[in-house]
Amino acid sequence: MAEGLVPLVAGNWKMNGLRSSLEEIRAIASAAKAGEGGRAEIMICPPATLLIEAAGICRGTPLRLGAQDCHSEVSGAHTGDLSAEMLSDAGASYVILGHSERRADHAESSENVRVKAHAALRAGLQPIICVGETRGEREAGQALSVVGSQLKGSVSADAPVPGLVIAYEPIWAIGTGLTPGAQDVAEMHAFIRQELDAHLGGRGADVRLLYGGSVKPGNAAEWAVLPNVNGVLVGGASLKAADFLPIVRAFG
Repeated sequence: MAEGLVPLVAGNWKMNGLRSSLEEIRAIASAAKAGEGGRAEIMICPPATLLIEAAGICRGTPLRLGAQDCHSEVSGAHTGDLSAEMLSDAGASYVILGHSERRADHAESSENVRVKAHAALRAGLQPIICVGETRGEREAGQALSVVGSQLKGSVSADAPVPGLVIAYEPIWAIGTGLTPGAQDVAEMHAFIRQELDAHLGGRGADVRLLYGGSVKPGNAAEWAVLPNVNGVLVGGASLKAADFLPIVRAFG
């Protein structure tokens, strides 16, 4: 793990969680307040329906909240969408952008992600920009070129650093139980660091890089020791405090 950068352990609840699930957030917040995270920053992205109540639970604790997407405009005739300002007002301090499920299910381009990242920063949110390749792209030897293209399209060259987070999620490993080898992750994160440094004019060393893709309590320690891995973006294992907290401790 890169020295000097505070690790970030982020949980993405996706389209999961009812009000009864707030008890899990309460348990995670209590553990964070008790110092179980060590030096790691801990953050949960629940569905937007839970943000306001979750913010009340997290008040006075180190647990941070994030959203799973935002619109690029401040307000307007965009039925069903939420602006970054609305999410900040509800209690979010982060927002996930460009997740592969958004890119695939909603045809989001890297240009869409870049514009949304501007909106997030405008509202005082820290964007977590996701990049990653499909299994076919990896097998065709295109993983680095695909991720490099996504980075350049999704991240503005003048993006403020720190405050920007990049999450590498190999699409084929999300929710499948499959994971790339440690060497593959180390190679990709080194590549991302190098590409960001060039794209951001030598400021890439200050960007936190997260690994995501079937992160579980049993493999978290493997990612925590890799260079250029400054945390993880956790899916299903973040829904329960009993699963999420061991991952937090691995990075603390």
